[in-house]
Amino acid sequence: MFKKIIKGGQRKHSKSDSTDASLYGSGPNSNAVAAPSRNSDVPMAPPPMATVEPLPLFRDVPVSDRQNLFMRKLQICCFQFDFSDTLKSAREKEIKRQTLLELVDLIQSGSGKIMERCQEEMIKMIGVNIFRCLPPPSHENTGQEATDPEEDEGYLEPSWPHLQIVYELLLRYVVSSDTDTKVAKRFIDHSFVLKLLDLFDSEDHREREFLKTILHRIYGKFMVHRPFIRKAINNIFYRFIYETERHSGIGELLEILGSIINGFALPMKEEHKLFLVRALIPLHKPKPVGAYHQQLSYCIIQFVEKDYKLADTVIRGLLKYWPLTNCQKELLFLGELEEVLEATQSAEFQRCVVPLFRQIARCLNSPHFQNWVNNDFDAQLLSACDISPLTFHWLLPFCSSSDRKVLVLAEFHTQWITFCKGGYNGTFGVLGYLLFISKVSTVLVAERALFLWNNEHIVSLIAQNRQVILPIIFEALEKNIRSHWNQAIHGLTANVKKMFMEMDAELFDDCHRQFEEKEARAQEVEEQREMTWKKLVDAAAHRGEDNMVTV
Repeated sequence: MFKKIIKGGQRKHSKSDSTDASLYGSGPNSNAVAAPSRNSDVPMAPPPMATVEPLPLFRDVPVSDRQNLFMRKLQICCFQFDFSDTLKSAREKEIKRQTLLELVDLIQSGSGKIMERCQEEMIKMIGVNIFRCLPPPSHENTGQEATDPEEDEGYLEPSWPHLQIVYELLLRYVVSSDTDTKVAKRFIDHSFVLKLLDLFDSEDHREREFLKTILHRIYGKFMVHRPFIRKAINNIFYRFIYETERHSGIGELLEILGSIINGFALPMKEEHKLFLVRALIPLHKPKPVGAYHQQLSYCIIQFVEKDYKLADTVIRGLLKYWPLTNCQKELLFLGELEEVLEATQSAEFQRCVVPLFRQIARCLNSPHFQNWVNNDFDAQLLSACDISPLTFHWLLPFCSSSDRKVLVLAEFHTQWITFCKGGYNGTFGVLGYLLFISKVSTVLVAERALFLWNNEHIVSLIAQNRQVILPIIFEALEKNIRSHWNQAIHGLTANVKKMFMEMDAELFDDCHRQFEEKEARAQEVEEQREMTWKKLVDAAAHRGEDNMVTV
């Protein structure tokens, strides 16, 4: 009896059980991407293909053959072609493109689970296509100096029609709810992530946008990779800051980090604070900071808003890397400083108030300005006006983009061009017009610094610490009133002085008295110096007369 029960419990596998084990796992209605069971058929790698030939669609073959068809399609997608010649291998390129599109549709549809072996081979195929040596930067090919990344169009990858679909396939695989991270992490490992990060140096902005989205999704889905990804991005920043100062994808990496920082839990880990101090703040140092400053500023503000105690660290970091001669960077720093101060509380403000307002005082007296150049408009203007580039670029510092469009074509074309061609005899009208443009067409460093007093929160912080702040900046305000070349600065400075008088008239009078005494002492020292030099000159002249020899 016992032997009969044992024999009855043993069930033979039917044919349907073996044939249903396909590319889609144990059945067409399953919706999970998972490893194959022990009883399922593991797809064998097909023999290598010598040529690219069209293959049938998945829906046109039996279920039992789909796994092998999937592997053969992956082989087609591994073929590499020369995209510098659009006519070369045009048929094979189109076959590969259509095959890639079919794979994307298959992954996106989620109609069934994909065998583990097929997933592995698919990731290998993706790596064969996207992991490559990037061409050298365009400025290295031409021998020219590196240009501003915002103005440089950059290199466009000729194989992008295929690369785009490969990236789309990878993205669909990562974001799919059917993808099992326990299986996928075996293929999307640390080596894969590092190679993906290397591609961020591509000059093709379209590729960087796809990479940004994919890496962000990998960070969100594969929690095991998160510390490694942060560390790898840190290393890219370190090399950019201290070695090359040339990388095309810093802005995109900062965009990813902005989202990551936004999700940091409180209290913030020491690791994240070190990242702020060692990587983010030093990113203000490189010359091309303007290309990624918006994303960098967002990351910095995220830190301050999450932990207000970091405000002092951030402000002192900005002061450490404050530009000395680059007025464009100085304007960016002033804008970021205002955003940081908006999130700063009184206690942190008091810790850095002295070095902060010493730097602001220097900015208040800055004679520098920044012009925003529109190269396309400049070329059109040169062509229309028929004047030499040397003459035009001499005039350029007086004109911003908006003023050139509104004013230059209207007035400059009728007066200045006539003057350049020798048909205009009176120069007073042209010089007066140039003076008019100079007053309205520039962004001044001093003006941007004075705009800090338009922020109510910053004014409240200043009012609480006026006893310390006013003595530091009073001299800079007085010098602006007396000698700054721009009339708009005079008006803004007068408004700031009036604000301090209303805050504390007694303090203002004391500062004014101390300034007058300092000026008087400086005048006495100058007069004494001149008298000393005069005595030396007279003594040298007298000694020269005594030593003269008569022949």
